Amino acid sequence: MKIGYPCINRNIGCTANSTFRLASYSRENLISKVENNLSCLRNILEFNVKQGLLFFRISSDLVPFASHPICRFDWLNHFKTDFKEIGAFIQKNDLRISMHPDQFVLINAKDSDIVKRSINELEYHCDLLDALGLDKTARVQIHVGGVYGEKDKSMQRFIREYRKLNMKIKKRLVIENDDKLYSVKDCLVISNETGIPVLFDSFHHQCLNHGETNRESLVMAKSTWKNSDGSLMVDYSSQKSGARKGTHTEHINMRLFRQFLAETEGLNFDIMLEIKDKEKSALKVIKALNNLI
Repeated sequence: MKIGYPCINRNIGCTANSTFRLASYSRENLISKVENNLSCLRNILEFNVKQGLLFFRISSDLVPFASHPICRFDWLNHFKTDFKEIGAFIQKNDLRISMHPDQFVLINAKDSDIVKRSINELEYHCDLLDALGLDKTARVQIHVGGVYGEKDKSMQRFIREYRKLNMKIKKRLVIENDDKLYSVKDCLVISNETGIPVLFDSFHHQCLNHGETNRESLVMAKSTWKNSDGSLMVDYSSQKSGARKGTHTEHINMRLFRQFLAETEGLNFDIMLEIKDKEKSALKVIKALNNLI
C-alpha cells in the first residue's frame, strides 16, 4: 500500500502549479513558470521519498495552457531532459504517479466543442506522463461527467466517446465515482462495456451509494483493474464538520481512517489522501501505519 496526497506540499516553500492569466500568455512566461514548476516538483518528490510517501498526484497546471490553442510552443522537446530526469527519479524510487484534470473535462458532453477541448486536455496529461517515461500504472482520473436530464443516454454517450479515444489516452484513463451523479455501480456499468478501470473514492461513496459497504464497493472496483494497470487507486477523505455535504475535511480524522483500514483489511490498494492540509495528514498516516508494523 502506497500513501500519498495531491499536488501541493505546504512544507517546502514552493509550488509546482504556478500559472498566469491567459491575457499574460507569452513564450517567456510559459518557460519561466514551467521551469519553476519542474524545480518544485523535484523538491516535492524528494521530500516525499524521504518521508515514505510514495504516491503523488501531479498538478494539471505543471505546464500552464498546454492544451489551449494559444500554446504553440514545443514544451515537450524544450523540457525533454527535465522530464527524463524527474521520470528516472520516480522510477528509481518506485513512486506511483497520477493526474486529475479539472471538472471541465467532459467527454460525455452534448457539445462537440467541449468534447474536443476535453480530449485535447487528456492528450496533454498523457503526453506529460509519457515524457516522464512512466508506464500505464501512472493514471489519469476523470469523472463520468454530466447527466443532462437523461442518465442512461449520458452513460452511453461516454461509452461511445471513450471508444473513439486513441490508445495513448485509453491506456491511462480511469473513472471515479462522484458524490452526486454517478455511483460505483454506475461506473461499473461503463467499465463492463469499455474495460476502463474504476477508481474508488471512499468519501464520494459515502455521499452516493446503493447500500454497499466500503469493502463491497472496493472489491467491485478492484475487479476492473488488471495486473498491468497497477494496484487499485483509492481516494480517501471524510466530511468537514458543519460544511456542505461533500466538502473535504481540513485535517484527517484518524479514528475514521483506522475504521476504513479495518473494514478493508487484506485488500491491496494505493491511497490518495484528499485532505486539505495535504502532506501533514499524509505524514500522520505514515506514522500510524509504521507503528502498526
